[in-house]
Amino acid sequence: MTLILNILWFIFGGFLAGLAWLFAGLLLAITIVGLPWAGAAWRIAAFSFAPFGKTVVDRPWVTGHEDLGTGPMGFLLNVIWFVLAGWYLALGHLVIAVAQFVSIIGIPFALQHVKLAVIALAPVGKAVVPN
Repeated sequence: MTLILNILWFIFGGFLAGLAWLFAGLLLAITIVGLPWAGAAWRIAAFSFAPFGKTVVDRPWVTGHEDLGTGPMGFLLNVIWFVLAGWYLALGHLVIAVAQFVSIIGIPFALQHVKLAVIALAPVGKAVVPN
């Protein structure tokens, strides 16, 4: 079922969303100033291509230890991200989710947009893992 949902997601917008996040990560990397957020954008891109069967968790939960992106520096990077980009990216995903919740067929896709909204709020120090 996960494979079918990921294929439908990919066809009906996931491909474009993933490409947009890849392009955003490239632009962030090129500017040098945005380099700390480029990895997070690429992580979201991979998640955007096929979100079914995956969950977003804090990176220390996966690695077992804290690193530069999960401590105070990660918090600061997430605050800057939230102010400059995160809140309106998350809002966009939530608006799409509300629109998709209207139909029964759209509910699984709406739930994925909610997961994308969560990671779009503060992506630094997060990891995407299989369920």
